[in-house]
Amino acid sequence: MADPDEYAFAAELWRWKDGSWFFVTLPLDVATDLRMEAGPPRGFGSVRVEVTLGSSVWRTSVFPEGDGGSFVLPVKKAVRQAEGLEEGDVCDMELRLVDSGD
Repeated sequence: MADPDEYAFAAELWRWKDGSWFFVTLPLDVATDLRMEAGPPRGFGSVRVEVTLGSSVWRTSVFPEGDGGSFVLPVKKAVRQAEGLEEGDVCDMELRLVDSGD
């Protein structure tokens, strides 16, 4: 990808504890670049992004993972259903940084 604010990666879909929330964890190199490009952190250290996964495109935020140094990306139910994804599937996705003014 030519745009420095766009990232392509593959990550495993996982479920938060026994709940209904599903996430992927960004690779550390993507998280490091994203943190540097995003500027000052927003609420909870989140970064606004646009995600493409298969034919699904949506805007959301990624959130700091905690002590792991990465970010987690929520994957909503409508996207999981549209793309036929289940817990443990590896997702090929693209992520684009979204300016706060977008």
